[in-house]
Parts: sequence; C-alpha cells; structure tokens
Amino acid sequence: MVIYMKIRLGYVALSLTLDITASKTITYTNYHKLKTEVRNIKLDQLINENFNNLKKIFWYNYRNKIHFYRISHNIIPLATHKDVIFDYITPYQKEWEQLGKLTKLYDLRVDTHPDQFCVLNSNQIKVIENSIEMLKFHQKMFEAMKIEGKTVLHVGGAYGNKEKSIKKFITTFKKLDKKLQDIIILENDDKIFNIKDVLYICETLKIPMVLDYHHYMCNNEGEDLKAYLPRILRTWENQKLKPKMHFSSPKNKREFRSHSDYIDVNSFIKFLQILETYKMDIDIMLECKAKDEALFRLVRQLKYQTNYHFIDDTTFEIK
Repeated sequence: MVIYMKIRLGYVALSLTLDITASKTITYTNYHKLKTEVRNIKLDQLINENFNNLKKIFWYNYRNKIHFYRISHNIIPLATHKDVIFDYITPYQKEWEQLGKLTKLYDLRVDTHPDQFCVLNSNQIKVIENSIEMLKFHQKMFEAMKIEGKTVLHVGGAYGNKEKSIKKFITTFKKLDKKLQDIIILENDDKIFNIKDVLYICETLKIPMVLDYHHYMCNNEGEDLKAYLPRILRTWENQKLKPKMHFSSPKNKREFRSHSDYIDVNSFIKFLQILETYKMDIDIMLECKAKDEALFRLVRQLKYQTNYHFIDDTTFEIK
C-alpha cells in the first residue's frame, strides 16, 4: 500500500491579485485628533470595510482552491489599545459568525499572528499585560467566528539571559487562562530562540511547535533538522488541526533574514524531500512579499519540475 502525504499551501493576509486589504486601520494619533462624536463612526467604517474585504478574500480563496490563510490582526483597528475601549464583538456578531461559516463552507483553515509587541517573557509587567490583551483579542475573534483557530507567537527577547527568558515565558504561559493557552502555537525565530529552544518550551507546555524553515537556516547551532522533525511533529498529536510550518526564501545573501518576494523552488523541493520521510499531512504557510502571486508561481514551478500529484490548485500529494 502506497502512503501519500498531503501538502496544502497558504499565504498571508493580503491578496495582491485582488489588490484589497482587510487590515485598514488608523493610528491612535489620528484617531485622537478626531472629534469625539466622529471617532466611533470612523472606527465602524473601517471595521465594516475590513469585514467586507475579508469576505471577498475568502471567496477568492475558495474560487482558487486555497485552503490556508492568515487573517491580519489589524482587522479591528485599535482593538487592544489601552486608551480605546469599545465592544468589537457584539455589534459585529453577525459578521463574525458569517466569516466562521464561510471558513467551514470553503474548507479554509485560518490562523493569526500578533505583531512584534506581543511578548510574554518581557521584563516589564506592563508589556506582558498588554500582550495578554492582544492574545485575548485573538481568542475572542476565534470564539466569535466559532472556529478552531491558532495564534502563532515568538518566544520574545533574551534580555541578556536566554535560559532565564525561556523560564519566564513558561511561567507566564502557565498563568494564562486555559482557553487562551489553547490558541497559542510557538515558532522558532531568526535571531535568538532556535528549534532546540522552542521545542523544549513546546514539549514542556504541551503546545504545538511551528517550524519556520527560513528562521532555522538563519539561526541554528548546526542542528540536523531530521533529528528534530519527529519531535516537532509529535507536538501536534491530539490536535484537531494538522501540523503547520512556515517557509520563505531569503531576499539575498546580504539580507538573508529578509523575506524574498517569491519562493526559491529548488530550496522548497529540498525541504519537501526532508518532510516526505514522515508521511504526515502538513499545511505550509508561505511568507512572501508577493503573497498569493508567489503561491501560484510556486505551484506552476512544482508542476513543471516534479511529479507531485495535484489534488486541486494549491494542494498536492507526495508518495
């Protein structure tokens, strides 16, 4: 019996083909300049435009058989700003529920990724408090959509002592509400916390690890990825969702950490050759500046250079 592994490709937030965004926002400075009676009107306009555009992107994804997508955390402008308190769930409950129904109807997995200010191991209590509020926003969003959603986090900073910072992350995480813990998945980064560090945290906390291959290439101590992949994949056991990974290509040799517009197909094929040993279905998020256009360019290249069996426009099987 031949065992296949199934790969689904996804992209981040903005569809360049549609040239629309579901992350229109307003800075707090500009918000504060508005008259009080105008502020809520402006926020409402932006939120409704983001909802409408996100539904268009969902439809575009469905028509193009894209099953994996990252929603921008800016869908609700100023949602977690300490000086802007408003109900972004109840007035828009129908919109949230509709988005959730569309993900099921369109067979679309969605996740989120807070910005770099979401740091659970900070030395500043206020930063941790603000980070928890950010995570609560993502939790409320998933709950309002009634979906199984995950939020990708980085560990944070080292603050001069990486081991102590890892312990700080673990301590802070354990204090979180269980529902909040359940949405968090952890990613290795390109400068500080490598796959060994993040895998240790994920195994300790029993949460899934997201392997970022580009970050691994930027930040490693000579670890053989093959030696760690079985353990990384096991962190997804007992999860309803399939393991997810990130892939991007370096911009160039000098700016190796920066993301390229597109994916280097040969590097991607080499990565898949490593993964295919494990015969597990995996969702791969492509983090490219060319977004969906990069995804479809990669698909065309894979069809030309490999014998992968494409199930649909962005999903394929490997023997």
